[in-house]
Parts: sequence; C-alpha cells; structure tokens
Amino acid sequence: MKHTISLLVENRFGAFDRVATMFSGKGFNISSISIGETEINEISRMTIVVSGEDQVMEQIEKQLNRLIDTIKVVDLTKTERCERELALITVNYKPGTLEEVKNVCDIFRGTIVDICNKSLTMEVTGPPAKIDAIVNVLMPYGIKEMARSGTVAIRRGEQVKQAKKEYVQ
Repeated sequence: MKHTISLLVENRFGAFDRVATMFSGKGFNISSISIGETEINEISRMTIVVSGEDQVMEQIEKQLNRLIDTIKVVDLTKTERCERELALITVNYKPGTLEEVKNVCDIFRGTIVDICNKSLTMEVTGPPAKIDAIVNVLMPYGIKEMARSGTVAIRRGEQVKQAKKEYVQ
C-alpha cells in the first residue's frame, strides 16, 4: 500500500540528506519525494510517498522521528488531504492529430507551455491519479519526454488548525 508522509524538518543544511540516507540505509523504496519551505522560514516540509505494510510504516515513522532535524512526522494516508503533482509532458503530433492532443490537454485542464513543428509541451497539475490518467491517454500519440514533480500534500480543513498548534509547540 502507498503511504503519503508529511515530514516537518528544521530548514538546515543536511536535513534532506539525513532523511534520504535513512531510507536507503533501511532499504525502503521512495516513490516520490518533494521538499520546500513552509510559511515559517526555519521549517521545511517534505512529502514522501513510500510503499509498505502498516508495520513497515510504523518503523519508518519511528526512524524519521529519531533524526536530529525532525520536528513532526504525520502519515496522511488515512486522513483527508489536498494532494497535487505537476507534470510537464512533451508529446509528438502530426498535422492531423494536433487538435486531438490540444483537446486532451483541455479536458485535463492542462496548459500548453511550448509548441514546435512536431511536438508540444503541456503542463498538468492535479492528484497523482489524474497525472497517471493523462499519461495513459497521451501514450498512443508518443510521449517524447516527461518530468513529474512528485506529490505534495497537506491536511484538509479543520485538521489544519490542530496541526498548526502541534507544529508550533
């Protein structure tokens, strides 16, 4: 089962490296990882997507909590959350298929960010399942290149107020 972990760490040199080293040292495979500053400059949020059984996830949480820079570890898998990913996808087109590819982009609420004689690049954001879906639809046209940002996720609604109190303490 895939788990989405939100990890708040002190925004210091080496924090990311210590997390990545912990995962590789324990033999855990990361599906996605993204990191960026939060609304508090001294704190960064990592969103890590990893596969594993509940027992493995408990072990991962314990290991992450032991790291020196860790402030808070939350498994968002079973909570209400906002989850997004960004993809840039370059697709081949022929004169007769350009409109079809543009329509696919529109259906998925994407934006064309570059176009040339034989290919176009689109930007699509949404939950990982939406990105997977557009990739599947575009495969027959010929995907030349693709870059995905990895998942970013935060809690939804009222959960945020409680979480904010926990982080600040």
